[in-house]
Amino acid sequence: MTDPENLKRIRNGAKVRHTFADSEYAARQASLRGVMAAMKVDSVLFTSIHNINYYSDFLYTSFGRPYGLVVTGDKVVSISANIDGGQPWRRTAGTDNVVYTDWRRDNYFRAIQQEVANKGRVGIEFDHMNLETEKKLRAALPNAELIDIAKAAMGLRMVKSAAEIALIKEGARIADIGGAACVEAIGEGVPEHEVALNATRAMVREIAKTFPHGELMDSWTWFQSGINTDGAHNPVTSRKIRKGDILSLNCFPMIAGYYTALERTLFLDHASPRALELWEINCKVHRHGLTLIRPGKRCCDIADELNGIYTDHGLLKYRTFGYGHSFGVLCHYYGREAGLELREDIETVLAPGMVVSMEPMITLPEGEPGAGGYREHDILVVTENGAEDITRFPFGPEHNIVKA
Repeated sequence: MTDPENLKRIRNGAKVRHTFADSEYAARQASLRGVMAAMKVDSVLFTSIHNINYYSDFLYTSFGRPYGLVVTGDKVVSISANIDGGQPWRRTAGTDNVVYTDWRRDNYFRAIQQEVANKGRVGIEFDHMNLETEKKLRAALPNAELIDIAKAAMGLRMVKSAAEIALIKEGARIADIGGAACVEAIGEGVPEHEVALNATRAMVREIAKTFPHGELMDSWTWFQSGINTDGAHNPVTSRKIRKGDILSLNCFPMIAGYYTALERTLFLDHASPRALELWEINCKVHRHGLTLIRPGKRCCDIADELNGIYTDHGLLKYRTFGYGHSFGVLCHYYGREAGLELREDIETVLAPGMVVSMEPMITLPEGEPGAGGYREHDILVVTENGAEDITRFPFGPEHNIVKA
């Protein structure tokens, strides 16, 4: 180290057992180096939670501090803040970890200067780095050319390895457990937050049982009722459930940064005739969508075909978002693989090893018969000849009208 007061190493303890085998991380890093060679990139500086985790198994918590992962032809080094102690060193599946202190402003960039050569082409994530950070990085590496590598890295992440698919399947299983715990807690007069707490507790306990060597962080449940179902990502409130309420169950077990989800429409005690009609139509879209997930199918074509069903029923104007997205290292603040969204503007062709959701949603506003948000959500693994649905929790009115 050239600046021991500001940069140091904290090798406290031994390396932990990683989420995947060391060979998995070595393969990911080798694929990245192949992209680097093709793009004539000498070094990569990742700054996002998702890419740092994907290539090193280190999942950072920022609290306003920047983090990094430097990848060159012969090393993988994480850059972390002093506040985290030796945890980043223990978790990084790479050659080293560099710690910067708070004792002097911009020590983070001094760490970058130490690990990244001030020459050639340096790959960064244009979709993650803000203008202030980019300005300081250019000042720290004035002789280097900054190249966007975010899209290329995303392309590598979109096709999952066998080990990733096995973990995602465990996540889907645990999401189903959360769903069952959700239903168990539903009742007249029960606040949304109590239902959500029951589901999250069940999922965290199952993750701890299944992955005893892992870190436990970021699992959560959104359980919405009544008007709160109008958005897919509306937070939990203390609203109390009433008979006849439309309910939205959303369970998200997080395993080492890997997101899985279970999302279902339910009603407490009964649903009105119009609500049942709307629910059945959305389930029709969902069922057909499940048949469209297969290799060779373009994301945009799937969206267009499903739009036709809503159009036939006069409901397209109530659709709320795309029909599905990729799975892997993502979260509501991690970022995700935008190139694999089931939307009209995405031309990506589905291929074996991709993992996507099918999740149609319509929302009818307050004051209209059957008002509320209707959404179903399954996770599918694209195979050589079709797709495997790894969600087991049932959907539709015949299963999800919960008795008071």
